[in-house]
Amino acid sequence: MNDALSLRLADLAAGGKTITYGQLARDLGLTGPATIARLTAALEATMEEDAAQNHPFRAVVLSGRLAKDLPTQGFFDKATSLGRYQSQDPTDYVATERAALTHFICAQISHGGVGV
Repeated sequence: MNDALSLRLADLAAGGKTITYGQLARDLGLTGPATIARLTAALEATMEEDAAQNHPFRAVVLSGRLAKDLPTQGFFDKATSLGRYQSQDPTDYVATERAALTHFICAQISHGGVGV
């Protein structure tokens, strides 16, 4: 799932788009019990990779169904645990992180890379 997840997140970021957790799970063909929990674990792993490389969080393109175009609280909890979120305004943080991610992904693509 990790390669497919990375490619899908990069595609969304390049287009400046967001996606719900459920739609991303469906796009990746995830089904069965604990689908969102498995997706969340994979997204948290990408956040760990991104933090280790000082890259924008790819998971920022996720949007909780009831979160007004923001990721769910788990995103902010993980970002906090990784030292990248200190209770600033979530809307501003997400907007800044999404802009940085879009710029980063587009730069990678223009240099022949595919995503992060």
